[in-house]
Amino acid sequence: MDIATLLGIIGAIGIVAMAMILGGDPIIFVNIPSILIVIGGSLFVVLAKYSLGQFLGAVKVAIKAFAFKLESPEEIIGVLVDVAQVARKGGLLALEDKEVDNKYLKNGMQLLVDGQDREVVRTMLTKDRAMTLERHKWGAKVFTSIGDVGPAMGMIGTLIGLVQMLSNMDDPKSIGPAMAVALLTTLYGAMLATMIAIPIADKLTLRMTEEAQIQSIIVDALLAIQSGQNPRVIEDMLRTYLPAGVRDEATFEQPAQE
Repeated sequence: MDIATLLGIIGAIGIVAMAMILGGDPIIFVNIPSILIVIGGSLFVVLAKYSLGQFLGAVKVAIKAFAFKLESPEEIIGVLVDVAQVARKGGLLALEDKEVDNKYLKNGMQLLVDGQDREVVRTMLTKDRAMTLERHKWGAKVFTSIGDVGPAMGMIGTLIGLVQMLSNMDDPKSIGPAMAVALLTTLYGAMLATMIAIPIADKLTLRMTEEAQIQSIIVDALLAIQSGQNPRVIEDMLRTYLPAGVRDEATFEQPAQE
């Protein structure tokens, strides 16, 4: 679980909610027409921009991105060095009994066990990586669109409220509710974009970058293992993926042998 994003979103909403509560009756900030205009309107507008599959897929990608913990480069390098040592001692067929948690690595190891050609391994893993990154990219685009559309729908709600208010200036009782719709839709639109949609879009972009790096490390390591390179040489090669400041000091924990 991505605690940082969860805490960030909940914390931001909590601070705004606390300000509403401390400022008086929080019920005055609840307006059903405003919620319908901003939330419902934004979702339908974004749905019009994408296919139904892309729209629903963005939700699945976001849930997976926040629920799934990606290995750090140091962790995956440790696993790959261990895989290289297994292959060095028992040959590529020994990898069939090697258990790993990373699905992408597991699929790549199976290609080596099956005796696939080097270019076939590279092509299949590269295609798999491209498809994964494409899903993250479209997920980020959908949430970015929600962040763009939310404030615009808030402005539309504001205009609706102002029209209602100006058309009923002779009825003082109607001015208050109409003005509430005008102001609250702007507030809801800003909250939807700033506190929810844009942070999720940015986190998906970050996840895409992190996963691309991890998968690049895996591809380089598997091709080196297939070529029969020494595990120590493979480890030194993979260290180049680490920042210069930690490259020499990094130690890679080997998984416990079962």
